[in-house]
Amino acid sequence: MSAPKSPLQLNAPQGNKDAAPPLPPKHRRWWSWLEPTIFLTPAGIWLVLLLVLPTLIIFELSLVPGFRPGNIVNPSGIDNYIQVFEPLYMGVMGRSLFLAISSTIICLLLGFPVAYWIALLTPQRWRTLLLLCFVLPLWTSSLLRSYAWITILRPTGVLNSLLHSIGLPSLQIHNSSTAVLIGLSYNLLPYMVLILYASLERLDQRLLEAAADLGANPAETFWKVTVPQTLPGIAAGSLLVFITAIGDFIAPELLGGASSMTIARLIYNQFLGATQNWGFGSALSMVLVLAVSMAIALLIKYGGNSVTSDQ
Repeated sequence: MSAPKSPLQLNAPQGNKDAAPPLPPKHRRWWSWLEPTIFLTPAGIWLVLLLVLPTLIIFELSLVPGFRPGNIVNPSGIDNYIQVFEPLYMGVMGRSLFLAISSTIICLLLGFPVAYWIALLTPQRWRTLLLLCFVLPLWTSSLLRSYAWITILRPTGVLNSLLHSIGLPSLQIHNSSTAVLIGLSYNLLPYMVLILYASLERLDQRLLEAAADLGANPAETFWKVTVPQTLPGIAAGSLLVFITAIGDFIAPELLGGASSMTIARLIYNQFLGATQNWGFGSALSMVLVLAVSMAIALLIKYGGNSVTSDQ
């Protein structure tokens, strides 16, 4: 005869006898791929309809020399791609790369100190407010921000009026590459600050304290501890700014003149301008997509390896 159970044993949770039995191994394997498929199907449909399908259509049009609206789509060669590499258009692509790289460097040089100050040197209770104030321009349209820079940089604008009032000569900045660079840097700087702030906020403070205990001065600590730890954020922010800058249309169109033609403006002229050469515009678009994709692939391959080796 078994001993009577104690109250603790009587109140102990018993197994649920009505629970469903576990799935057989065959059913578990079937559910293991069906479940993610159900969740990823909407995103897959979105990518196919809004990314893959338009890209295939643009690629098909790029193989039609001199295609215009209303013509029959008959891919017949790579003449449009050969035209892309003419000296005139190579100069436009070189200028676009220069503006994108320069604006990325400017955003990094200006954004890193701001993000460092907010993330590491500001009291916790003020960080969110300061970050919100800094990204406040993103709440307005980039079109309005570009028009604001026109008001500042035009020959009779705020800047030249200020220079004239103190006896200095006026500057001809509007309708130049300098104005485009200023507009791109101003519009894209908040994105760089946001990404760098997120990376710096996760910085391990114990590493900074250990470097100080080992006798490293602030400069050595910054270059040997802070920068390597935030390198993924630097790479991500630079990539985002570069891709956005090389494809930006508003700032070059409003702030740059005829001498500041960029690849985005050139593509616009082929589709909606007087040229109406959709085939050549599609070829330019495919070259731009290929260049950006190669930049992303190289960053993923070599950027990840450099971060791993530094750590």
